[in-house]
Amino acid sequence: MEVKIVNNQDEAGQIALEIFEETLDHGGRVFGFATGSTPETTYDAIVKSDLDFSKSIGINLDEYYGLPSTHPQSYAQFMREKLYAHKSFQNAFIPNGMNKNPESEKEKFDQILENYPRDLQLLGIGVNAHIGFNEPGTAFDTTTQLVDLTDETINANKRFFESIEDVPRQAYSMGIKSILDAKKIILMAFGKEKASAIKAMIDGPVTEDVPASILQQHPNVTVILDHEAASEWDYPNERVI
Repeated sequence: MEVKIVNNQDEAGQIALEIFEETLDHGGRVFGFATGSTPETTYDAIVKSDLDFSKSIGINLDEYYGLPSTHPQSYAQFMREKLYAHKSFQNAFIPNGMNKNPESEKEKFDQILENYPRDLQLLGIGVNAHIGFNEPGTAFDTTTQLVDLTDETINANKRFFESIEDVPRQAYSMGIKSILDAKKIILMAFGKEKASAIKAMIDGPVTEDVPASILQQHPNVTVILDHEAASEWDYPNERVI
């Protein structure tokens, strides 16, 4: 696990951009994307770049259950606004939040992931160390699933909705095994509220109580943190470890 400490989110976005560029230059064409505020500077940097994704595939980590793709807070809408309206992709896949048959959606999305092995997966991390929407206690061998969101996650996401009552209580998500199947992973985190999750992810035991801790066992992970997110981790003076 390589950890990079940055001064601000714009700098983080530029580092992530370099990894995307390197992946494209080495023939990578399938990219896993995340949503929320964390990856926004990465998408800004990609949009402003001259990188060509016209022969690439995009696959999203997750989507709220019960939200149509046209809903302002759907992750499908987020991806259109932040990336797909600006960069052309050969194809893009996002879980269907309106599919009321979880087994059907799981089978469909697992098949997409099998058909298109990801060369690079972008991740954020929750305050409880979830990745995707895989909450603490999720088995490491899970694939696509319908997740019950914890109160902690619902409270963290309420800022995107008019009221906490409007926040969906479930979401479709790539499972932890699905995430780990990516050849390369970038995880980004900013802010003091992520500090304890980051410390547990890097230094703690590998346990299903800390979903992100399983990344210790992946062969190619880059973690990009600002100083606040790294503040509880006793990192060395070197910028990169």
